[in-house]
Formats: sequence, structure tokens, C-alpha cells
Amino acid sequence: MSEYRIETLAIHGGQAPDPTTGAVMPPIYQTSTFAQTDVGVGKGFVYSRVDNPTRAALERNLALLEGGAHALAFASGMAAIDAAMRLLRQGDHLIVCDDVYGRAFSLIQSLVVRAGVEVSFVDLTRLDDVKAAFRSSTKMIWVETPTNPQLKIADLAALAEMCRAHGAWMGVDNTFATPCLQNPLALGAALVVHSTTKYLGGHSDVIGGAVVTNDAALHDELRFLQKTAGAVPGPHDCWLVLRGTKTLPLRMERHCANAMRLAEWLSGHKAIARTIYPGLGDHPQHELARRQMRGFGGMISIVMRGGHDAARRLVKRTKLFTLAVSLGGVESLIEVPAGMTHALKADSDLAVDPALVRLSVGIEHVDDLKEDLNDAMLGL
Repeated sequence: MSEYRIETLAIHGGQAPDPTTGAVMPPIYQTSTFAQTDVGVGKGFVYSRVDNPTRAALERNLALLEGGAHALAFASGMAAIDAAMRLLRQGDHLIVCDDVYGRAFSLIQSLVVRAGVEVSFVDLTRLDDVKAAFRSSTKMIWVETPTNPQLKIADLAALAEMCRAHGAWMGVDNTFATPCLQNPLALGAALVVHSTTKYLGGHSDVIGGAVVTNDAALHDELRFLQKTAGAVPGPHDCWLVLRGTKTLPLRMERHCANAMRLAEWLSGHKAIARTIYPGLGDHPQHELARRQMRGFGGMISIVMRGGHDAARRLVKRTKLFTLAVSLGGVESLIEVPAGMTHALKADSDLAVDPALVRLSVGIEHVDDLKEDLNDAMLGL
């Protein structure tokens, strides 16, 4: 089905009406085990940690959306990142974007380093710095683009070229952009990771993750990890993500449109020192974002003039923007990363500005969202 456009793939990709009942939506195969016709002989499924028909449908769908040959579903985005990091061996070198998600930073600083992997945190928007960071032992570059929460944009094609020259992999967390806005595999990535909890699920009602690749050898190793470590999503979780991907293109259009309108308005607000959004002309990588992406996403970061105190007061005053971690749902969320999702980086050189507020812009009416923020910023 790869010849179809993403709006069609989101609905039909990797799934067809159930051959037994004709059900249009793939059924939830809520079972732990499957009957076998003989010792070691079954009908394609044996045990739901190893594989499950609902999970298989989701994996086919995600592979098609990302333009990949293989996808593997995991129990969370962090489980997917963990599986990708387990591809590294003692003595390998890993280059990581400096504005990496807080829990991923913690995983890398603890478990990955403990496994004997050397790690360098680098601003991936500075290509000369990336070139200088490469070693003979460099095995992978880990990229977020846009990053979380500073919304930096990395040049994926340029980074992939460096990786090829050094025999390294490029892994890309594509959660913020989604397959609707950006396809890293087409730009040279070896692996693409998603927290399906976010935009792919889209309704703040499921936890999940995924890895997509075109590399058969990497897929086989990741498949072994998935089956053996067992950090897999249940069939109902898979069904919820499949439900979400069907409307992903429609939702992303609204997320992007709302975020663009709000970013333009916020950039002129007296309470804000800086508005960070790739769609704004003053964003340092705006032109790259225009070339590399098909939209600028639904995430905005703002830096409050009044510092951390103003940031805390703002997030406690909003009514439509809910103070909560996570992102990518139909509802708008607001948070202070320095004290929430990125608190684990507080004592490091990569700490987030305490005055920075992250907005996950939902699909409500944009004027209502604007009024909510405007009311909350009165007197700040």
C-alpha cells in the first residue's frame, strides 16, 4: 500500500477487514496464548509477548506511515528508546543532542553509560561541532528534531551523511513531528522512534512506543529484544493507537494551524521575552524547517520575562491549557519543563531555563486558547 498518500495509509495501511467476521476495525485479540495444531505448530501466533494480531496490525500501519520496512511496538516511548540504546556495546561511542528529553537523558546517563558506552552531548544544529565529536568508536547519533523543549531543528540529511562516512547509525525521535510532517528514514536515518502516547495515539488515553527501520539486521536484533525483554504493549493499547492514527493527518493540520496562530500572537506579548516556534521567521533554523518538514508542529515554548516565578504563576492560572506533563493530545497542555519533564537535568550543564514554559497546542478553537493565555498573563 506504500503508493498511497499518508491520509489514506493512516486509515487503511497494514489492516483490512477481519477475515473471520468482516469487522472493519481490527479486533482486540485479548488473549495471552494461541492454540497450536501440533507441537510447535500453530496458525502464526503462539504467545502474546512474542506477537499478537492486534499488535501486528499496528506495526504494519506504523511502518507504512514512516515509509519503513519494519516496525516494532513497545510498551512506552522510553521502552522503545531503551531498545534502540541496547544496540550499543561496551566501548561504543554515542553522540546525543544536547536538548534531549529529560527521561531519555536519565536513561543515557545511567544505564547506557553503565553498560560501558561513551556519550557526548552536542548541539546538533552546529554541524562543525558534530564533525569534531565523531570518533573511530562512534556507533550512533541520537537526534530529536524538533527537540524537547527548545525546539531546535537538526539537518537530518547532513547528519546522515556524516554517519555514513563514519559507519554509524542515526536514530531519530520523530515524536514531535510525526510521519505527517517529517520522514527521517527517507533522509538517511537507520531508526525512527516514537512515543505513540503522544500524537499518534492523540487522545491522552494510552501509553506506547515504537521503533521503525528499513535495516533488516537492526530489525532482527530489535525483534529479539522485544520478544525477550518483553516490554510490549497489550492488544487494547495497540487498538487505541490504531484508532488514533486514523485521524492523525486531520489532527496535525489543526495542531499546526493553531500553533502558528498562537506563536505569532505570543511573539509580540509584553510578558514574554522569547517565543520559540520553528514556524516563526526569527527561529534560528526556520529555513531548514521549511525545507525538511511539511509543517511546523503543535509545540511552542515561551520564556517568561518574569523568570521562574512568572512561569509558575502562568501555568497555574490557565483554564483550557491543563497543567500536566505529556503532549500531543487533542487537548492543550502547559508545563514548566525545568521542574517537571526535564527536572532530571536540573543539576547538569544541560539544565532547562526555569523561565521556559512549554505549550502543547491542542485542537480547540484557537481564539479560545488565545483568550485563555491572555487572561492568565494579565499582570505578569
